Amino acid sequence: MPDSSFREIRDLALFSQMADENFSALMRGAYVQNFPAQIELITEGDPSDFLHVVLSGSVDLFSAWNDRETSLATVRPISTFILAATIKDALYLMSARTLEKSRIALIPSQDVRAVFDIDGNFARAIVTELAQCYRSVIKAQKDLKLRTSLERLANYLLRQQRRAGGAASFDLDFEKRRLASVLGMTAENLSRAFKGLQPYGLEVDGTRITITNQAEFERFAKPNPLIDDGST
Repeated sequence: MPDSSFREIRDLALFSQMADENFSALMRGAYVQNFPAQIELITEGDPSDFLHVVLSGSVDLFSAWNDRETSLATVRPISTFILAATIKDALYLMSARTLEKSRIALIPSQDVRAVFDIDGNFARAIVTELAQCYRSVIKAQKDLKLRTSLERLANYLLRQQRRAGGAASFDLDFEKRRLASVLGMTAENLSRAFKGLQPYGLEVDGTRITITNQAEFERFAKPNPLIDDGST
């Protein structure tokens, strides 16, 4: 593995406090691979052979059943995904594919479990990350069950605006069809939701979003840190 990738992984909270010798042992069997867009990395139902770390690009976590498919989350650098399956030595509950050209480190799951058993700092970091994942699931459920489709879209756009630096105009980070899936809507309902937000200060030009009246838009959306703050 290149030294630069080694350092990127080491700086993650998951790995930063573990003993040097244990980190070296963990990296011994790891490798980095470059993937083009739309490559399926893992398939739900398969054994969790590797812990994946997204170093660049982005990854869609999704699930499919009975000819239907839904996007569950987007993984951005630098972060791991589906840690729980690795620790439990369980089958993947989700599939994953690249959304764009991506650089991903693969760490053998058996090595992760072996170091988990002997490195207390690493074990505590894993518990912390799994707790954060659990809280994210609860927030996503609250967003889905307590908000209307307009409120879900409005708060998603406010979160995207913050990620883009806070400017009034910004771009959606993926196509509208996938956004509809992420928000639990059909494409038709998403289109209606965009139109429904226009009276509150929203302008849409393709994937370009402009919030013309920030105060009015936020009054309608009512962002809630217990749902929308991804850092807690």
